[in-house]
Amino acid sequence: MVNNKSNMSKTKKKKNSKKKKMTVEQAVALKYVHEWVYVDSPASQLDDFLIPNTQKSPENMLFEMHSHTICSDGFFSPSALVKRAHMNGVKVLALTDHDTMAGIPEALDAAHKYGIRIIPGVEISTIFSPRGESGNKEPVHILAYYGSCGPARIEELDNCLANIRDGRYLRAKNMLSKLKILKMPIKWEHVTQIAGNGVAPGRLHVARAMVEAGHVENLKQAFNRYLYDGGPAYATGSEPLAEEAVDLICRTGGVAALAHPWALKNPVAVIRSLKAAGLHAMEVYRSDGKVAGFNDLADTYELAKLGGSDYHGRGGNDESDLGSVNLPILSIREFLRVGRPIWCKATKDILQSFAEEPSHSNIEKIMKFLRTRKINGNMSLDCGKDIADICQSLWLTSEEKQAIELDSLIVKLSEVVTTQEIPRYL
Repeated sequence: MVNNKSNMSKTKKKKNSKKKKMTVEQAVALKYVHEWVYVDSPASQLDDFLIPNTQKSPENMLFEMHSHTICSDGFFSPSALVKRAHMNGVKVLALTDHDTMAGIPEALDAAHKYGIRIIPGVEISTIFSPRGESGNKEPVHILAYYGSCGPARIEELDNCLANIRDGRYLRAKNMLSKLKILKMPIKWEHVTQIAGNGVAPGRLHVARAMVEAGHVENLKQAFNRYLYDGGPAYATGSEPLAEEAVDLICRTGGVAALAHPWALKNPVAVIRSLKAAGLHAMEVYRSDGKVAGFNDLADTYELAKLGGSDYHGRGGNDESDLGSVNLPILSIREFLRVGRPIWCKATKDILQSFAEEPSHSNIEKIMKFLRTRKINGNMSLDCGKDIADICQSLWLTSEEKQAIELDSLIVKLSEVVTTQEIPRYL
């Protein structure tokens, strides 16, 4: 009996070891991703990733590409979200609140403490309207991912997001009007209190108010019966066309990805149209492991394959946790292969913009998205040397620094003279 158990144990170990082995392609991809995540780590730390059939798992570097905080419709603060991500083993976290990037600075501060890399992101609410089919409009969410310095031409993006958020207030009021007709009255003050100060109310806030008012038993029931897309209490706001949002993301130096295509009525038409507008990627991988159909669509339209938990922190068994979607290392490599040149160009444009015009607004663009820690107080700059020093802390690999010609940019920045008062960062 002992020998049989021993043999069974050895058999299990052999099976498990086979699952963990990597191909040469995966090992090279892991090295590429590792260098980006840890910014030019010593080569000695990467040697084992180049060994074919290594016992290391290619999914040991968790990327969480879809998450939310209280800045939109999540339950966690940005710092609490980062802490939870760290506890779950996440190494790279994309914060993608609905129609706002307000939580990014706080997330960056927290990530500095845990050694997590933050991808500044946003999930933009849009409407897809097939040409000649006005009655077939449907909501589509587009994820935007940006580099170390955030979006270029940020005013244009901010204006678009602000317009969508303004429309959310009217949208929420229309939902309440429909609920009133359905004999489920909700007070406006109740919804705004749940949303929080300065947060544009969304469907989740209305759903929470419905639960607290006793109209439904839980959030799932609120959505499944009343607030789903096209449901009896559903309403739209001032969302832009999906193609326009993709074009905006491209113009501002971001990677555009289609969120949860499995929720769409006609995903093929949406993907075809958005690809023509410049779409770079789409979500394919889910925490439940289902990829049927969407993997082939991504291949057909040559889109990078992503996925994320879409974590809100609601709790319960119906929500995937942060880091629950294991992206294949080859997919991560492809995403970075597409994104890094785009982000480098945006970073170069932002730094050059400040060198040419050292205005307060251009300083804020640089400071907002740096991997740095803010402290109290201000500093008065009599030259751009301080900004040049700060740019040394950009989370860029040697290859990326060379691509944006950082050394020559720093020389230009050092020669800039300004007397602006700016927030001080370390």
